Amino acid sequence: MEFSISTLLSHLSEDKLVAVKYLEKKLACEDDTESCQKLQVILDALERLGIIVKERGKYRRVREENVVEAKLRCSSKEFCFAIQDVEDAEDIYVSKNHLSNAWNGDRVLVKILKEGTRRRSPEGEVKLILDRANPSLLAQVKQENETFVAVPLDDRLKFAIKLLENGRNLQETIDHLVHVSVLRYPLGDHPPIGQVTRVLGSTAEAAADTDIVSCKHDLPQQFPPEVLQAADRLPDGFDNPDKEKRRDLEKLPTFTLEDGIKRDYPPIIDNAFSIERVKQKYWRVGIHIADVARYVERGGLLDKAARRRGTAVYLGEKVLPLLPAAVTRRCSLAPGEPRPTFSILITIDEKGDIVEYEIVPASIVVDHHLTYQQIRDLLSEEEDDPKYQDLLEPLHQLFFILCPTLKSARLQRGSFDIQSEKASPFKDDGRGGSVLASNTLPARSLLMEVAVLAGKVIGEHLQALHLPALYCGQGEPDPEELEDLLKLANNLGIEFSLASEEEITPEYYQNLTRAFSTNPSEKILNYLLQSTLKMVKYSTHSLPHFGLAYRDTYTHCISPLQRYGDLWIQRLLKILLTEGKDRRSKAVKTGVDLGSSRARGQITWNILPPEIQEELEEESHLLVTHLNDRSKIAEDAERDLEGLQKAEKMKERTGQVFRGLITGVQSYGFFVEISDLLVEGLVHVSSLKDDWYEYRARHSCLIGRKNRVAYRLGDEVEVEVKDVDYYRQQIDLVTVSGGSAAGEDLDEE
Repeated sequence: MEFSISTLLSHLSEDKLVAVKYLEKKLACEDDTESCQKLQVILDALERLGIIVKERGKYRRVREENVVEAKLRCSSKEFCFAIQDVEDAEDIYVSKNHLSNAWNGDRVLVKILKEGTRRRSPEGEVKLILDRANPSLLAQVKQENETFVAVPLDDRLKFAIKLLENGRNLQETIDHLVHVSVLRYPLGDHPPIGQVTRVLGSTAEAAADTDIVSCKHDLPQQFPPEVLQAADRLPDGFDNPDKEKRRDLEKLPTFTLEDGIKRDYPPIIDNAFSIERVKQKYWRVGIHIADVARYVERGGLLDKAARRRGTAVYLGEKVLPLLPAAVTRRCSLAPGEPRPTFSILITIDEKGDIVEYEIVPASIVVDHHLTYQQIRDLLSEEEDDPKYQDLLEPLHQLFFILCPTLKSARLQRGSFDIQSEKASPFKDDGRGGSVLASNTLPARSLLMEVAVLAGKVIGEHLQALHLPALYCGQGEPDPEELEDLLKLANNLGIEFSLASEEEITPEYYQNLTRAFSTNPSEKILNYLLQSTLKMVKYSTHSLPHFGLAYRDTYTHCISPLQRYGDLWIQRLLKILLTEGKDRRSKAVKTGVDLGSSRARGQITWNILPPEIQEELEEESHLLVTHLNDRSKIAEDAERDLEGLQKAEKMKERTGQVFRGLITGVQSYGFFVEISDLLVEGLVHVSSLKDDWYEYRARHSCLIGRKNRVAYRLGDEVEVEVKDVDYYRQQIDLVTVSGGSAAGEDLDEE
C-alpha cells in the first residue's frame, strides 16, 4: 500500500460524502484485498481521532478548530517548528515532548495549544503524522550488548533504529556508513526497526558522494523492473495516421541547444527552436516541445513512476531521470528524424510584444543539434563549417535581434539578471526563478528569454480559457536575509538600505545587481544575492513571479522529459485540443480555434465536459504539494552534492592559505567566503589566540580588547584551511592576516 494518510485525506472534503469504493479506486488498491483491509483500518482510526466522520456508510473530512497541516523542521537541539504551507503563516513551536514520534521533515497535523504573541511563536503538538519524510536514512552501525542499531548521521534525528539482520553479517558493518530502510516507525515506547539495504563505505569520505546524496534524500537510483519493461514495450517510430492529425512543420528549419555536459544518461532533448520573418516587420518564433504525453499514458506505470519522482535530479555527471532511458530515446528530438511535438508559434513585433500565437500538435524534423559553445563559435565566426551555413541567418535573428529585444522588455518591467557561471539543466527560470547571465556563454541566458515567453503564453492561455492548471510563481525574498547582505554591501562601499516598511521589488534587485557589477567582490555578492531568492513554487492559481517581474500567470511547460508538472500541462493541452468544445452549440457552424490567441475573449461557455473539468481540478490540487516537495528535495540534493564536492576539494587543500571576504559575524566567530572558489568556512573565536575578542552585534564585528584589531563584515582576510568535516560540509579556518583597526565608533553599542 503506497498511499499516505495525506494522500487519503486529500480525497475527502467537508461537504461531500465519499464511499469506500471511490477511495479504493483513487488510491489504486481496489484489486488488492490486503490493501483494502488496511485502508479500512486507517479509516476506522481516523474516525476515532475525529479527523473524519462516517455517515450512511460514507466518509467526509472534519476540520477541527486550531488544527493545521504543516511540515516539521527540527534542530539538533531537539526542538521543532511546524512550517505551514500558507504564505506568511506563523511557524508553530513544537517541543520534544509534543512530537508524538514525528521526525524532522514529516508532514503532520498540529493542534495549536497556545496562541502566539508579538515575541513568541504559537505552540502546538503533533496530533497526526500525515506523511513520513524518512523512509530510509544514512546511519552508522553500532552494537549495544547483543543488539545492532543504526545511529542516524543527521543530528536532527535523535534516536537509534533497531536493526534486523536479514541474512547480513552486521558485525562486519560496525562503524560503517550504511543506508537503512525503515521497516517500522516508532510505536509508543517501542523503537523504530530497520534493515541495512546498502553499505556505502567505512566512512563518509570512502563512500561515493552521489551515493551519499541519493541515500540521504531517499532518491531512487533505479526504476522498478515493471516500469523498465513498460518503457521497452513503447512503439518505435512515428506512424502516418498520427502524423496526418498534426501540422506539418518538417520543412521549418529547427535546431536544438544543449549544455554539452557529459552525463551518465542519454541527452534529454525535449525542446527545439525556430525563427522566421513574417510580414516583413514581425518574427515568428517556434518553441517545439517533445510530445511525451503521446508515449506516457495517463495513470499508467510510466506516469505513476514519473509522478512519484516529480523532477529529474542532476548530481554532477549522474542523472536521476524523470523517466527511463527507453522513453527519453523515443521522445527526444533527435536530428534528422520526424518527431511529434506540441509547438508554440508566437508572432512578435519589433518592440518584443506578442501579436498572436498558436498552440498546435505538430510534426517536425530537427536540422541541427548544437551546444552553447558551438553557438558562440558560430556567432563569433570561429566556426565556419559549411553544414551550418543555412543556420547562420536564423541564429543572428534570434540571438542578435529577437532575444535582446525580449531581454530589454523584461528589464523594463523590472526583472533582473544575476551573473553566474553555474549552468542550469533547464532552459527557463528552472527552480531558482532568476535569469542567470553568463559572460562566457551568453547564448544560454539569451535563449531563456524565449523559453520564459513560452511559459507566459501557456499560462495566460489556460487561465483565459478557465482551465485548471499548475501555475508557477516566486515569492518575495525574506527581508532579514536581504538585510544581512545589505550590511555586507554597505561595508564594501555600496550604499543601499531597506526601510522597515519598504516593499522588496524586482526593481530593487535590478538596482542591486547593477551596483554589484562595479565592485571587486561582484562574484561573491551575486552568489549571496542568488541565495536570498525563494524557490519557484507550483500553485493551482496564478501567482506573482519575483525574478521574472511577472505580476501573475506564468507556468513551466517546455521540459516534459524533466519535470512532471510540464508533462501534466502538456496532457492538459492535449485534452483541450481533443476534448474541448469549440462552439456554444451544434447549431453554430464555425468553431473557435482553441489553441489560438484568437480564442481569448470569444469563449463564454464551459470548454471541457464537467466530469473532465472536475477531475483535472482535483488532480491539480493533489499535485501541487507533492511537486513542490519533490522540487525542494531535488534542490537540496543538488546543493548537498555541491557542498560535498567543495568539502572534498578543501580537505585536499588542508594547510593551504586563501584570500577571502568576511560575509558573516557571530559571537562564536566569523564566516569567510573564499573568493575564487565560492567556498565558505568558519573562523571560530577560540582560534583567535592573540587576544580576547568581544562581539559587537550592532556593527557586525569582533574586536580585540587589547590589540584593537577588528574583524568586521566585508573585511578581506587571509585564512588557512585547518580542518574539514566532509559529511557535514563544515570547513574550519584560522586567520593568517587581515582584519582592520578598530575605531572609536566600534566602542558604541
